[in-house]
Amino acid sequence: MAASQTLLSQLSVALATQSAAVSGSLAAITLHSGRHLTAIVQQSHLLVTSEQSLPESDEFDVVTQDGAVNKAKVAGRDPGTNIAVLRLEKEVAIAPFETARARPGALALAYGADGNGGVRSRLGVFNSVGPEWHSQAGGRIDERVIVDIQLSRVEEGGPVFDAAGAFVGMSTFGPRGQVLAIPAATIERVVPILLRDGRVARGWLGLAMQPVAVPDALLEAAGQRSGMMVMSTVEGGPAANAGIVAGDILLTIDGAPARRIHKLAARLDADRIGKEIELRVIHSGAVTALRAVIAARPVAA
Repeated sequence: MAASQTLLSQLSVALATQSAAVSGSLAAITLHSGRHLTAIVQQSHLLVTSEQSLPESDEFDVVTQDGAVNKAKVAGRDPGTNIAVLRLEKEVAIAPFETARARPGALALAYGADGNGGVRSRLGVFNSVGPEWHSQAGGRIDERVIVDIQLSRVEEGGPVFDAAGAFVGMSTFGPRGQVLAIPAATIERVVPILLRDGRVARGWLGLAMQPVAVPDALLEAAGQRSGMMVMSTVEGGPAANAGIVAGDILLTIDGAPARRIHKLAARLDADRIGKEIELRVIHSGAVTALRAVIAARPVAA
């Protein structure tokens, strides 16, 4: 029992020590509702937080770990990767930390700001770590990291660390209240783009679609049982310019089956803007191939 107590005491001390070390990397963004949202102090003048929970505003009050109130202006937002970046009016002290990839089954420590300069700490495990994926908003995220941990809404946007004290990613809520960590690699890739451009450009065809079954009479010609029904097109958009109209069924993009909207995002990365692709569709009752040039998604689209 004594040995067990010693191990538990050591773990307790280690967790408390890490929690104190992390405090300088946290900030609380004051929201108009009176609540707050946690942010990561990524650099002495930069905050990173969850884009989906940050209200539409240009400037926010921020409470840093010493309890001081600072001002922060939004520098860029990317719904695709759920990353928002803000510039602090006054620089703050920060202790740099190492980054690491999550390991399934390993301990996970998530931190949030309490709104008064203090720290909220959570302990759990990395439930699973999957491959690169694309969100429904079209963002490419380097790994799908699911964290088995309890998290409150005010703690979203905070850092997630491993047991060695390395930064793994930013906490956020996914489908069905699942807690995800946006990987450090994704944050490192997206933040410079947001600082430069304010947004992340992504490919766009100007289509609204939904999954649909291919008509029986066209199954043989289509070579697949499902596709995406075109509900509408944007006038002057790439799809409309290619001749696609509402009621067409998109079968493939450059040979890849079109069955799920988020799967199509992989074909519309920023590096494909301006490139021509082949769209195989059911158009006017027949299977045909059309060519379209991928455009940059308009800001309001």
